[in-house]
Amino acid sequence: MKQKLQQLEQLVKDTMLADQFPLRRRLQNLRRNKEIKPEQLGALEKQINKSVALRALRQKQIPKPTFENDLPVIDRREEIAKAINDNQVIILSGETGSGKTTQLPKICLELGRGVAGLIGHTQPRRIAARTVATRIAEELKSELGDIVGYKVRFHDQVKADKSYIKLMTDGILLAETQNDRFLNQYDTIIIDEAHERSLNIDFLLGYLKQLLPKRPDLKVIITSATIDTDRFSQHFNNAKVIEVTGRTFPVEIRYRPPAGNDDEQRDYDMIRGIVEAVDELCKEGQGDVLVILSGERDIRDVSEALRKHHPPNTEILPLLARQSAAEQNRVFKTGVHRRIVLATNVAETSLTVPGIKYVVDPGFARISRYSVRNKVQRLPIEKVSQSSANQRSGRCGRVSAGIAIRLYDEEDFKNRSAFTDPEVLRTNLASVILQM
Repeated sequence: MKQKLQQLEQLVKDTMLADQFPLRRRLQNLRRNKEIKPEQLGALEKQINKSVALRALRQKQIPKPTFENDLPVIDRREEIAKAINDNQVIILSGETGSGKTTQLPKICLELGRGVAGLIGHTQPRRIAARTVATRIAEELKSELGDIVGYKVRFHDQVKADKSYIKLMTDGILLAETQNDRFLNQYDTIIIDEAHERSLNIDFLLGYLKQLLPKRPDLKVIITSATIDTDRFSQHFNNAKVIEVTGRTFPVEIRYRPPAGNDDEQRDYDMIRGIVEAVDELCKEGQGDVLVILSGERDIRDVSEALRKHHPPNTEILPLLARQSAAEQNRVFKTGVHRRIVLATNVAETSLTVPGIKYVVDPGFARISRYSVRNKVQRLPIEKVSQSSANQRSGRCGRVSAGIAIRLYDEEDFKNRSAFTDPEVLRTNLASVILQM
């Protein structure tokens, strides 16, 4: 009987990562029993063999990704693959358009990751998790939900036996730590857009740091466009840093500050400034325009102003997180007419809208802040940081040389903070402590 238990213990090493801990615990419980019932041993052996067979099948069916050479990340593919193999944690900084979000999971897949456990890939927003999953599934020539699945609040499109890559919001991964404390269902975790420093991302970075010594087989990749690589590297004990250049075409920055001072006048001048900027860009030549605004109300006002102004042969497309999937997908289909996409800052980092040649940046965003005086969490409209402004202008250097019009002056840009404050510095810490 002891020999049988030893054989089963050896087999456990070839099971799925998520099964290994409960199977080992059942083996230990059997060892403690003075009398082992044959049916108990048979049931355990059946469970182990089932998990071993699933892992072997996944290894056999692992997809072979193909890569297009027009993305900067692909030029450094071998270097990135070697770094992932040789290090438990890597920090990858890639400018907007370098291809890091879509190509990193495929590089991990090529290395044989994703077989014993999933390749988990987090995004700060639900719309980004869904669209990135769709894009990677298209590149791997599979249906969404098969090789590549996604999980957001109210939607779970992941098949436990078929999926290799799982896109999700960072909130979903954080919630999973309550039931899966060692994140055993994953063999690789990619934290994307880490520069946003939301509470969820900061929690995950802290959680992963204390988890890594207990999970030596787990690979962690932290990636972003405007990441402070030194600080992130120090946090993970001087982790390996790789920097990839992104923008392939030059971007001309033009400053067009409006004249208004008070809020109402500023709103009016901002709308007028956007209309004038769109006119100026339409005279430059063909290409779609992306206008990044601070909220739904601004999108509605600017949309109405542009429709009244009616630039010739244009289609005005709002992009909001609470739109239906069908409405959001309209933005990703290019047509014969020039498109003017009006988006919140979801288009700054999380989504790449195809065909964008021009960007209009009013320089504002809604940033969550805790008001100590009123004891409430607020969403005031504030000036964006330099890194966010650069991220926005970088959206138009993807298909050809682009032009970004900033509706503020250069002095204003230079006086802004280099990075956005982490959310933990501007939120009510009572909820943070309760969550911990």
